[in-house]
Amino acid sequence: MPLDLAPVPQGRRSSCRVALRLARRDIARHKGRSLLIILLIMLPVAGMTGAATLYQSSQRTPGETVRYELGNTQARFGVLPVPSADSLQDPLDDGVVASSTGRYDPDFQRTDPLDAIPAGYEILPHRLLQLTTGLGKALVSLQGREVDALNPAFTGKFSLLAGRAPRDGREVLVSPGLMTRFHLTFGQDFTTSAGTFVPVGTIRDAAASDGNSFLYLQASQVPADLPQGPLTRQSVSYYLVGPEQVTWEQIKEANSKGVGVLSRSVVLNPPPVDQRTVPGAQLHDNPSVLLTVYATFGLVGALALLEVGLLAGAAFAVGARRQVRELALLASAGAESSTIGAVVTAGGLWLGSFAVALGAAAGLGAAAVVVHVVRSTGSARLVSLHPDVPLTAMAMAMGLGACVLAAMVPARQVSRQAVLGALKSGRTTAPKGRRMTVAGAGTLALAAGLLAAGWLISGSTADPDRRADQLPLVVTMLIAGAVAAVAGLVMLTGWLIGCLTSRTQRLSLSLRMAARDSARNRGRSVPAVAAVLAAATLAGAALVLSASQQAGLRDAHYWSGLQDQAYLPLTVDRPPAADGSRRPPLHVEASTLSSAVAGALGTVESTQLIAAPAGLRNCPEGPADPGLPALTDTSNCLLFSLARPKGNECPTTPKGRLMDPGDWRCRGSMVNEQPSDRAILVGGEEEIQAALGRSAPAEALAVLDAGGMVVTNPVFIRDGAILLEGKDVRTHGPAPSGPGTVPATVRSIPLPATVLEPVVAVPYYGVVSPETAQRLDLRPEPAGLLVQLATYPSQAEADAASAAAAAVYGQAGMTFQAEPGITQGSQWMTWSIVAAAALVTFSAAGITAGLSLADARTDHATLAGVGAAPRLRRALAGSQALFTSGVGAALGALAGSVPALLLVLSTDMRKAVEVPWLHLLALVVAVPCTAGALAWACTRSGLPLSRRGLA
Repeated sequence: MPLDLAPVPQGRRSSCRVALRLARRDIARHKGRSLLIILLIMLPVAGMTGAATLYQSSQRTPGETVRYELGNTQARFGVLPVPSADSLQDPLDDGVVASSTGRYDPDFQRTDPLDAIPAGYEILPHRLLQLTTGLGKALVSLQGREVDALNPAFTGKFSLLAGRAPRDGREVLVSPGLMTRFHLTFGQDFTTSAGTFVPVGTIRDAAASDGNSFLYLQASQVPADLPQGPLTRQSVSYYLVGPEQVTWEQIKEANSKGVGVLSRSVVLNPPPVDQRTVPGAQLHDNPSVLLTVYATFGLVGALALLEVGLLAGAAFAVGARRQVRELALLASAGAESSTIGAVVTAGGLWLGSFAVALGAAAGLGAAAVVVHVVRSTGSARLVSLHPDVPLTAMAMAMGLGACVLAAMVPARQVSRQAVLGALKSGRTTAPKGRRMTVAGAGTLALAAGLLAAGWLISGSTADPDRRADQLPLVVTMLIAGAVAAVAGLVMLTGWLIGCLTSRTQRLSLSLRMAARDSARNRGRSVPAVAAVLAAATLAGAALVLSASQQAGLRDAHYWSGLQDQAYLPLTVDRPPAADGSRRPPLHVEASTLSSAVAGALGTVESTQLIAAPAGLRNCPEGPADPGLPALTDTSNCLLFSLARPKGNECPTTPKGRLMDPGDWRCRGSMVNEQPSDRAILVGGEEEIQAALGRSAPAEALAVLDAGGMVVTNPVFIRDGAILLEGKDVRTHGPAPSGPGTVPATVRSIPLPATVLEPVVAVPYYGVVSPETAQRLDLRPEPAGLLVQLATYPSQAEADAASAAAAAVYGQAGMTFQAEPGITQGSQWMTWSIVAAAALVTFSAAGITAGLSLADARTDHATLAGVGAAPRLRRALAGSQALFTSGVGAALGALAGSVPALLLVLSTDMRKAVEVPWLHLLALVVAVPCTAGALAWACTRSGLPLSRRGLA
């Protein structure tokens, strides 16, 4: 009978079932390789799922906001910091202005929140009190809360953790952090500036951490003469109890009076967006924040899954090589090429589905444990477990896609191989890769075009406002260029390996063999090099961005002094007398204070007495009396500063942005700070070294001797001279720019000057000699003591120094505070990025070496048969790891640092560009060398005997 060549009904479905069944059996037969692939896909999916869940768990839902902030009350009224009546708050946050015209109204007067509360409510006040308690001879500060915390209306916000409720006026509730800080127990007396109390219970505020030091007082326990601070949003608020809801219209009316309101009904049912703006204003809320989070998540997740997908591709390639004979037999029995490829692809589908399910479950489980542990410790950073379904689904889809795609490449190669050749040798030939090379060159050219276009667009205008509007487009182009550069380099990796292999004649035998093995088995080596490349790209970009961010923080940081330096005044005000009269200030000796602090701290490197013009003293408040001079023998109302010459102002746009953040007129000491009593120092070489951190050159000392001034910032100098101004703080005149007033200038003195910039932007205009200060009638006097420490003091050391200083002053209230700087964690951050990249590189190199050794067992048996030394196997493993990780790290560092550098230069961070050369060098050199050494040490030199397969 004639052959029926018509397709079998449902044949495609049958072939798919065959492919799934064969793939499942192969997975069960090769458990080690399958487990490796599952782990490679599972770990990033678990990490992304856990990170997304923790991020969402840190964001409150409307219901949680109401419960943690309001309890069972209807609303909270407090102070809203606004410059005029043309402002509206965020409906979900009573302390954030979401819409404002920005108009400043000098006649605007805020209404007391208590006066803005509508009638018909029970009012529960909540006040923050600044209290002190004795610690040795020093006073330390703590916060008190005047609130009826156990009122049923606060259920959900305050909860009793341990102990019981107070029963009389001496018993109080405290936070767990206060009990720990002062080593208190229930029933123990605790003396504060508000009185002596007995803690009988600990209380938790759902909106704050248990580690804070809070003392909860009733209104009857607060002394009437306790000083009250200024009226701010944090200092006072009122909670409303009643059946009536507070509406959005009532909130808008309260906002116009400078009162912020958090309403239960408005939080649960926010008003439409068009009702959240005032006429002539724009909504400050950025609706693209969530989109940015998702985009960042997608980019980082894509790079992570690209890396593990490439490693999984290497594992699938080795598995496909092991399956060649079986698949060739299947093809010889009549299976179509699509069925042959589907067997390998089905393995990716099985393993990927299992891996993403395990990864999502592991990520959610780990996040749940973290949330439980954090909440049990009393931290308010995480609210409750909030699984992020969209991001989790995205992570699972990306993981499954990465696994399936990783299997499709070797599946396509296997399906196209010659059946007879596969039956004879069981090997696949290395692909030529010419198309891939051309595609890689084109993609790399596209990446260069995108990077260049983004860079040109960012530099096409000098207007910062327009540049800010173009920033989303620029960032998109730069990120797209970075991704395209990685893709192009991945496609060119095979060609680069071939080029490097042809130039290894002078290397050792193991390195030559590793290079040639990589060139011959590109289906395994290219994904491995590409995986390291992807990891190094992410690390290189993170290093440049992190270093530049740290440099920007250093530039923007307010430096009270040099790093680890403290300032102790030699003249302090005494408390008022019993009759309320002002007592004369207290003067202490610098030598006595220096000895006391040095005895309390073992890290004092040096101390230096500094002098300054006479500080403000006994200056009457209110308008200036024309008959009373600004400077007398008993009072001083003069504050000295340096004038900024015309043309040296920092240029800004109408919207307040800096025209050029790197402009020399916008940087340096005292460029934005207000003058203080010690902004001008009186001294010489020793004072300059102690205050500025630099030795004074001969030119600077000559200017001092000639009656001039050593200035810390060139912005105050014009034609080699500065203008020293004395301002009468009793007078007020219009500010040069912006709203408000400033003291009027009553003295102007020109002086010759030279510049000596300090190591950091310390708050000093500069230094004049004692002779010059006397000649100008600045009336210099000892101002304070600079204490330079070797390291930043711990809390215990600072308390000991405070107690020693308080003993010298003879009164409490002085605290020892050193300048912490911002470099405490910067180096740890950058080195942690290198460590993470190193871990990924080590894993990639180790997986590559293991796959290479597993795939080349027959070749190693042949080498052993012809007399190769056993240690050659270890040397070959180390060389393969060194070659793979070295090429990938070098290309990745270049592909990551260049786009990151362009991104920094395209934003306001360009004034603080910093390339961490040492860390990049460690990534490119030290990490591959360590990976090679680990691969050499972890590989057995011996090879189990096996039969040599016949060709």
